[in-house]
Amino acid sequence: MSEQHDVAGLESLPLDVELIEDSTETVLAMQMATSTRPSLDSKTPAVVGHLQLLLGEELGADEDPEVRDLIIRAYRLLNLPSRPGEDASAFSVFFYNRDVALLTRKLLRVYQERREAGGS
Repeated sequence: MSEQHDVAGLESLPLDVELIEDSTETVLAMQMATSTRPSLDSKTPAVVGHLQLLLGEELGADEDPEVRDLIIRAYRLLNLPSRPGEDASAFSVFFYNRDVALLTRKLLRVYQERREAGGS
C-alpha cells in the first residue's frame, strides 16, 4: 500500500527545470564541426527523455492551439521512424538533437508559465 502512495507522490513532483535547461543547453552548444557521432549519440537519450517527461505534464493543449501544435510536433519527433538510426549520419543526429532540444525548451517554458500561474 505504501508503494502505491510513493508512486502517486512522484507524479506530483515538479520537473527538474534546471537539469532540463542544462541538458538542452549542452545540446544547443554543440558544434557540428567538432561533434562526433558518439558524442551526439550520448546526448540523445537525455533530451528525448526530457521531452517525454514534459509530454506527461498538463500543458494546456486543450485550451491553447499553439501548445497543441508543439505537442503534435513533439510526438512526431519522438516517433521511432523519425529518429536517426544506426546508419544515420552525424549531421542527421546533430540536427535531430537540436530539434528535440529546441522543442523541449519551448514546452519547458509552457510548463513553467503554467506552474507560475497555478495551472498545474
